[in-house]
Amino acid sequence: MSSVLLIEDRGPVRILTMNRPEKRNALNSELTNALLDALRAADQDESVACIVLTGAGPGFCAGADLSEFKALQDPQAGEKRAELTMQLNLVFPRISKPVVSAVNGAAMGAGAGLALAADLAVMSQSAKLGYPEAKHGIVAAIVMANLVRQIGRKAAFELVSLGEPIDAAPALELGMVNRVVADAEVLSIAISLAEKLAAVARPAMAETKRLFHEVADLPLPQALERGRDANKRMRNYQKLGK
Repeated sequence: MSSVLLIEDRGPVRILTMNRPEKRNALNSELTNALLDALRAADQDESVACIVLTGAGPGFCAGADLSEFKALQDPQAGEKRAELTMQLNLVFPRISKPVVSAVNGAAMGAGAGLALAADLAVMSQSAKLGYPEAKHGIVAAIVMANLVRQIGRKAAFELVSLGEPIDAAPALELGMVNRVVADAEVLSIAISLAEKLAAVARPAMAETKRLFHEVADLPLPQALERGRDANKRMRNYQKLGK
């Protein structure tokens, strides 16, 4: 795996560390591809039960690498890059293993999108989350879809329209993250949380995550039907003694 992404296993927890600290872990094509491949590989690895995502250096992820975007002269290359970003955001709910983000520093734009795409998020006290795209004359386009599904519409619109970053406390209040902790403890607490998730029976965790993301956007009757079907599957699974 490329050095832009560091991979470490601690028991059943796989830690993925974005490793472009000189660029504040900005997402270029190489790092985006590496993340996508690593998340899929972790999902297929039977020794991995949970994934932690964090960044090297003082920042979590500065967002898209704008220097790379400016160099994309071919419109098809730009479309291919946007498709890659979309697939990265889409892989989080589609893999069966839970993901915990350890937001160790600033998470901006696509970086904020990654922090929120995880199933759970731990944020350091000094970190900030933000969507500054509008201030640069562009749109927080792909990451907007996940943001509006996780917090209220008024709060989401303020974040993407004004482009002003928020501190850890309001991020917690808005439900963007699960924990706010001391800077020095963000990774260790994220790993501890991941270990608790890893201790849950694999079939139960996989079905919980699958059902959670499936029912989140369904009308209540259909969501209840999906829950009923999952209940039946798990009862059958238990009868088989697996």
